[in-house]
Amino acid sequence: MTTTVPVHPVDEVPPVRQLAAFGLQHVLAMYAGAVAVPLIVGGAMKLSPADLAYLITADLLVCGIATLIQCVGFWRVGVRLPIMQGCTFAAVSPMVLIGTTGGGLPAIYGSVIVAGLAIVLLAPVFGKLLRFFPPLVTGTAILIIGVSLLPVAGNWAAGGAGSKDFGIPKNLGLALFVLLLVLGVQRFAPAFLSRIAVLIGIAVGLAVAIPFGFTDFGGVGDADWLGISTPFHFGAPTFHVSAIVSMLVVALVTMTETTGDLIAVGEMTGRAVEPRSLADGLRADGLSTVLGGVFNTFPYTAYAQNVGLVGMTRVRSRWVVAAAGGILVLLGLLPKLGAVVAAIPAPVLGGAGLVMFGTVAASGLRTLAQVDFKDNHNLTVVAVSVAVGMLPVGVPTVYEKFPDWIQTVMDSGISAGCLTAIVLNLLFNHLPAKATSVPEADGLPSGGGEQGVEESREEVV
Repeated sequence: MTTTVPVHPVDEVPPVRQLAAFGLQHVLAMYAGAVAVPLIVGGAMKLSPADLAYLITADLLVCGIATLIQCVGFWRVGVRLPIMQGCTFAAVSPMVLIGTTGGGLPAIYGSVIVAGLAIVLLAPVFGKLLRFFPPLVTGTAILIIGVSLLPVAGNWAAGGAGSKDFGIPKNLGLALFVLLLVLGVQRFAPAFLSRIAVLIGIAVGLAVAIPFGFTDFGGVGDADWLGISTPFHFGAPTFHVSAIVSMLVVALVTMTETTGDLIAVGEMTGRAVEPRSLADGLRADGLSTVLGGVFNTFPYTAYAQNVGLVGMTRVRSRWVVAAAGGILVLLGLLPKLGAVVAAIPAPVLGGAGLVMFGTVAASGLRTLAQVDFKDNHNLTVVAVSVAVGMLPVGVPTVYEKFPDWIQTVMDSGISAGCLTAIVLNLLFNHLPAKATSVPEADGLPSGGGEQGVEESREEVV
């Protein structure tokens, strides 16, 4: 008799109709964030509408390619987990500064290419640092990621930051309707439908929004049927030292954020991230960022909102997210399809976003439940890290008087909080602090009973 080796849920390939539905759900969850970066950068540089449209379609195309690289993988590139890739917001401020001070888009793309190559080279180094990301650090990082994203969902629910009707009752009412619909489908619908609750909520919310004048599809008729991004469309890249330095700082920030996201998805899916797979995932980030610089777009990283979607739907197959990458490639090649998705009103996305981003934060609390908080300093690590992470979220201008490189690191609550958690964990749990500290197997004293530092990640999960 022949025995079949059981397939891990991450490697399962669902039926085609489920792949399409689950994949589209991931696309809708990240679409607004994906197109926001080229819109912000292009708008700050006062690009023409045609150039803005070109940036968006190029971004969607490379988003799809980057997602396929991360999920499917080849050789030592790609973590092979359900990870959605998109443009990082950490690079927005430096890119606007580079683009508006004389360098233009060629200077941005030159610095992006160098940053991508740096990420590829540094990936093995970060992989070896995985032992410094125990459940205390990863749980705190995941909690900060979720809470930091909630204001984004709040802005969407109110109509989108900067919109003329921001905060009017009908916007919040539509967001509440979508939120309740998602919860109702998840609670009462059959298993398959409950797993696409976000997709159903967005689709029904869009159907309700159209007759009430929340959106129109006028832009669909103006969009081209076919659009192909060509390398160096805006000119050959130029390399300025100041631009490269600022983008290298961004690279370190995005590597830290991606590490937290990869570990979070690994815990959610039951396939723990090891040093080698972490390096593979970061290497995919670097390669995608290089492609971004070549094909007229920006640095790439794992998207935390899709991490929340994985936790919420419990669909762990990486092929679902690979299907989402394929859809993004189509949207990048067919601008008319992209215009249809872009017509979804912000309050609809806000209602769904509240559930997804809240799920990320709740996943962080679940990870922290694994940690021992008795007779040690672990509570202090969590408290201070969350406080530092929330500071730029609650007071966005708190660091505006600091040098640009400090703003790049600290303006992102995610990177600020994650870095704080890493440093405080080293201070309290790895450096000798008390005479009663018990030496660990690797010779580093634990300093106070952190659970899960020496245990294998599989046992902790």
